[in-house]
Amino acid sequence: MIVFVLSVFAVLLVTAIPKSKARAQRIFCINNLMQIGLATRVWEGDHTNTYPKDLPAMNGGTMEFVSGPNAFRHFMVMSNELNAPLVLICPAESDRNRFPATNFVHLSNSNLSYFVGLDVNETDPQGILFGDRNLTNGTAMKSGVLQLTANSAAGWTDEMHKQFGNIALADGSVEQVSTIGLRVAFTNTNASTTRLLMPILGP
Repeated sequence: MIVFVLSVFAVLLVTAIPKSKARAQRIFCINNLMQIGLATRVWEGDHTNTYPKDLPAMNGGTMEFVSGPNAFRHFMVMSNELNAPLVLICPAESDRNRFPATNFVHLSNSNLSYFVGLDVNETDPQGILFGDRNLTNGTAMKSGVLQLTANSAAGWTDEMHKQFGNIALADGSVEQVSTIGLRVAFTNTNASTTRLLMPILGP
């Protein structure tokens, strides 16, 4: 009888460990995005209340890098506010070609798990600033930009959070959402078209 009880307990423990690990990874990912969102608010407060993507490089921004494999540049300019590049990698990252950077000097898309919202602005608190990269709408990206419209509904893939994902909004909040929740989040923005700069690898 004792052996049976121990066997049942062992089975329950083995099945519970992956679930608790996945939950912990989601919490860490949410924390990462909260830190990134806070860093963005601090950065824009020091730059005429403008996001990096909306300022030219001569003014410290990243306006020139809103396409191609340049997603990392929008985080690199906030190195002082972010403090450490570790927050740019989701703990559930499943791509072996992605890994935490040791510094911001050599930062690249290989050190990044999050997309950058290109159409969000200060007047739209529900605008999507950043989010997990495991997002698709079934269409091809153009120069690393995924364009979402009412006719091309977005959804999460099985990577990282298994049909779920996290998004950081302009109001400073972070939400963990399903595919349905993601689509609702996009409809809550003021933009009719939403462009996301994805952290693609390679040219």
